[in-house]
Amino acid sequence: MAIDYVSLRAVSAVVQTGSFDKAARLLNVTPSAISQRVKALEERLGTALVIRGSPCVATEKGAWLCRHMETVGMLEGELFGHLPALADPLSPGTRVTLHIATNADSLATWFLPAAAAFSREAPHLLNIAVDDQDHTAEWLQQGRVLAAVTSLEAPISGCRRTPLGALRYRATASPDFAERYFARGMTPVAFAQAPALTFNQKDRLQSRWLRQTLGEDPACPTHWLPSTQSFVEASLCGMGWGMNPETLVGEHLARGRLVELIPDTPLDVPLFWQINRLAADQLTTLTRAVVDTARRVLHAPS
Repeated sequence: MAIDYVSLRAVSAVVQTGSFDKAARLLNVTPSAISQRVKALEERLGTALVIRGSPCVATEKGAWLCRHMETVGMLEGELFGHLPALADPLSPGTRVTLHIATNADSLATWFLPAAAAFSREAPHLLNIAVDDQDHTAEWLQQGRVLAAVTSLEAPISGCRRTPLGALRYRATASPDFAERYFARGMTPVAFAQAPALTFNQKDRLQSRWLRQTLGEDPACPTHWLPSTQSFVEASLCGMGWGMNPETLVGEHLARGRLVELIPDTPLDVPLFWQINRLAADQLTTLTRAVVDTARRVLHAPS
């Protein structure tokens, strides 16, 4: 069965732009042509590839096709660079958008400089998805991204793995908050009364730190706050205590605006860069930018 790349490009364009109309403008065809190509491919494969809506999104199988088209786009770009006469002068010139995943704290502390360094060297665009570091590997396994920053040490099937270093966290709160809840010591009973800050239901950093320092994990009341910067602001405002990246709170700790609840008890989270083997050779500049930036900012694994 021959691969219908015209239809695959239609699917990829719909997912990339979020609509059939925008995909038509991107590929310089009519919306009807886009709709017919997507529908024909879905009928041929016997499965839905696009969930129609505002915006349109890919199904799991559609996402696999989109990642394949990313790889094809990179290979074509490399080929046309060596043999420009192969390129169709009437074909719309579209830039490949690479889908990658990282955790919110990496995005807020070190990942953007790496992405910017890559974007200065490569023609590709980036679509950066955010999830907990313990779950970004699932995006790779499901074919939703080509590469990810993850805490998963074991190599994912079909991927290359590179250690990046450890993102260091400090359990911090405002001095007033610490005095209010921990005047009698950092005990499990005190933590069971002191409101914590939790990013979302996947966030286990507070529990990991409590087990590491106290040997147990008391049930803490919590505020839910899905924003790295708001975590810091909420700590400064005395809203609760939380695990904040050391790079974001170092100056606040030095100036006394925040205190470390139990001094010298950091929690280090090792991070890894995992990238699809099919795309790895074409994305060496991305891997180099990520690894070089991470190793300048992150701590060496203990």
